[in-house]
Amino acid sequence: MMRRTSLFLFGAAAGALVAFTVVQPRLFFGMTAEAASSDTYRQLDLFGDVFARVRSDYVEKPEDSKLVESAIKGMLQDLDPHSSYMDAKTYHDMQVQTSGEFGGLGIEVKMEDGLVKVIAPMEDTPAAKAGVMAGDLITKLNDEQVQGMTLTEAVDKMRGEVGAPIRLTISRKGIEKPFEVKVTRAVIKIQAVRSKVEQDDIAYIRINQFTQQTNAGLEKAIDNLTSEIGADKIRGYIIDLRNNPGGLLTQAVEVSSAFMDRGEVVSTRGRNPEESQRYNARGGDRTKGKPVIVLVNGGSASASEIVAGALQDHKRATVLGSRTFGKGSVQTIIPLGREGENGALRLTTARFYTPSGRSIQAKGIDPDIILVQDLPEEEKAKLGATGDGRSESSLKGHLKNGEEEQTGSPAYVPPEAKDDTQLKLAIELMKGSVKNAAFPATSEKTSRAN
Repeated sequence: MMRRTSLFLFGAAAGALVAFTVVQPRLFFGMTAEAASSDTYRQLDLFGDVFARVRSDYVEKPEDSKLVESAIKGMLQDLDPHSSYMDAKTYHDMQVQTSGEFGGLGIEVKMEDGLVKVIAPMEDTPAAKAGVMAGDLITKLNDEQVQGMTLTEAVDKMRGEVGAPIRLTISRKGIEKPFEVKVTRAVIKIQAVRSKVEQDDIAYIRINQFTQQTNAGLEKAIDNLTSEIGADKIRGYIIDLRNNPGGLLTQAVEVSSAFMDRGEVVSTRGRNPEESQRYNARGGDRTKGKPVIVLVNGGSASASEIVAGALQDHKRATVLGSRTFGKGSVQTIIPLGREGENGALRLTTARFYTPSGRSIQAKGIDPDIILVQDLPEEEKAKLGATGDGRSESSLKGHLKNGEEEQTGSPAYVPPEAKDDTQLKLAIELMKGSVKNAAFPATSEKTSRAN
């Protein structure tokens, strides 16, 4: 029996990331470890008959590999929203995303009117050094028009071998004609953690996702904030997990551990009892028991919910905001072929539970202090008549909880701090200008902000 490298995956449907472990396989080549019934063999014969008929009689000659790939995709898609087949390129892209670094230019981009728009260049990256600015529209990559590309296709072309140059044609407001900028690719590290000082003595830390770089980024942020404010002067920590889609299980455990001295962070339970695992805090509380507020919203999913749930259950932090996404399942990544040359399966294999035994699947985490962010009219229009945000319970074919399911909440964070009502309340609580029984995290009672 061969061993395989598999990956526990935590992430929302739009932003799934993984943490790796080595597990003993449960499949023999060609048959399951559990004895296959005669009905199973009959169904496999049916599949073979359909495959042969399509191969021989379809109006155009199909590619055998495409037929098999489509069959695999269909089988996995019918299981649940998070099980899927990844081809070799998608599998590689996922590995790049979870590593937290890649060869590229160092710009955050989005698609606007068919062109790539620069949201912001990352500090001290090739793009920033070459003069690329926020708001720039990229119209050509080398001599190839961006118009007609998808955002993924454009990003793939901008990433590449470290040291390889690329020419960007840029249209910039205030400059009459597009101009070219030559940028040489370098190693880009995704900035998973950002931090700043609020109101002179409050440590604010924003965690964007849980990559391999997250815990190191968190440790650096805590050290820098401690030096800047002074260990004795820090009033408390605001940990912003809003719109964080998830990531590595190991990093969720490490991040939780940074605020806990001991105790369980999360447990996972599969179909078989022997597959259950428990993950405990390690390393000790790096914040020396200072008050902690965790900000969440409808875009906080999976690994974010692990951290929020652990700190909430242990009464180590006050969770503030609106109900989280509610993704409480575990996916195992199974590479196919040597080093994933044939892609990989992403298969749901377990559910995860908070330290108190709560399953957040299709329910999410309800904050200790509930405050739904004020929304501009265009954001309200996106939510429709119900006003509920997208959530696990709204996904077709999601795993059932066995309990009452909950709808989602908005996943919106204002671009301007002055409009951010959730952050404002967190700061006021830290400063003591607003009182609430749920802060500091000692009360069992959930309250509502007025």
